[in-house]
Amino acid sequence: MHVDQLDAAQRAQALAQAESDYQALLAQGLSLDLTRGKPSAEQANLSNALDGVLDGNYFAQDGTDVRNYGGIDGLPEAKALFAQVLQVPADEMLIGGNASLTLMYQVIDFALRFGFHKAWNTGDSTPKFLCPVPGYDRHFAICEYLGIEMVTLPMLDDGPDMDAAEALVQELDNVCGIWCVPRFSNPTGCVYSEATLARLAALPKLAQSDFLIMYDNAYAVHALTADAPALGNIREHAIAAGTLNNIVQFGSTSKITFAGAGVAFLSTSKSNLAAFKQHLGFQTIGPDKVNQLRHVAFFKDHSGLMAHMGRHADIMKPRFDAVLSTLEAQLGGTGMGTWISPEGGYFVSFETRPGLAKAVIQLASDAGIKLTPAGATFPYGNDPQDSNIRIAPSFPSIADVQATMDAFVVCVRLATLRSLAK
Repeated sequence: MHVDQLDAAQRAQALAQAESDYQALLAQGLSLDLTRGKPSAEQANLSNALDGVLDGNYFAQDGTDVRNYGGIDGLPEAKALFAQVLQVPADEMLIGGNASLTLMYQVIDFALRFGFHKAWNTGDSTPKFLCPVPGYDRHFAICEYLGIEMVTLPMLDDGPDMDAAEALVQELDNVCGIWCVPRFSNPTGCVYSEATLARLAALPKLAQSDFLIMYDNAYAVHALTADAPALGNIREHAIAAGTLNNIVQFGSTSKITFAGAGVAFLSTSKSNLAAFKQHLGFQTIGPDKVNQLRHVAFFKDHSGLMAHMGRHADIMKPRFDAVLSTLEAQLGGTGMGTWISPEGGYFVSFETRPGLAKAVIQLASDAGIKLTPAGATFPYGNDPQDSNIRIAPSFPSIADVQATMDAFVVCVRLATLRSLAK
């Protein structure tokens, strides 16, 4: 029954039961962790054949000895392989080290201080960035660290609220860009629609400053089922809008092979690439080309990569099913929370009733369950509604995911009923 339909006596009885359930939970002495979307050891094991895959052959297709210096933009065969992930030409690719976050930071820092066309920090006003919420905390951390003001933007079922985005870039001065996770967005799991992509690609034409779309396609190939929603091609929309210079796409194998020893990559226009490569030349003599070559040897081609992701899905889907089935069975129709059922990615986004996320997370913490801190999915850690909780089921065992979710719904019930009793 919906909690708002309970009379006073029923609420009191439900609260008493929730308090009793929570005491039983405390007695279990749990130690569970669903804080970050890390691949499990089972997933990492899928890539153990990376070790030794080169079998002593350290030469790229063009004869380059990958053990040596050089090749600041990466191996041609690595570009060809990962260009298919981003749906772009290989000559618009740059292959870096293990983390796309590093590339994102470097791009923002370069745009801020030097600029692909004009530096952001040379005006009288503070540079600003549009941040769809709930969103990815590490994106927000880059902006906060570099002194870029963040402006929140509601996230809808088909991507950012483009009405609001178009209004903001015209109303505010020095809006320099927008963060995007276009497929299985972190944490809501939404997939940007074609209409959203078209309006997003045209957004730089409305802005008053040199505007960058930071397009973090982190979950481009992380579907849970074969018929999961596909993502359109932002590059095609950018060409139609004449804004290819304003888009930088990112991806990595961090959740495909080894999170700590993967390959990161970006794509942008050739003129942007030339400027960025020159900038990188002051920081490094070249990336880890041995690792790039072994990834190419491991996957062989895009079909091999997608077959590998099918094996990931076999591991991930039961964990997502445990989360979603528990929420539906124990909280469905109660009015104590809402959630989105993603078809890929790494997270489930849960919304408590307003003002209860911190209370739920504290109750869980006291019971030995670590969850992502309340507010983490908003700039400056401030969720105005105090309602969003990001659930990350990838790393624990299925048994631990189930135990965590059973405990989580107890905490949601108790926090909700306590709030109604005040």
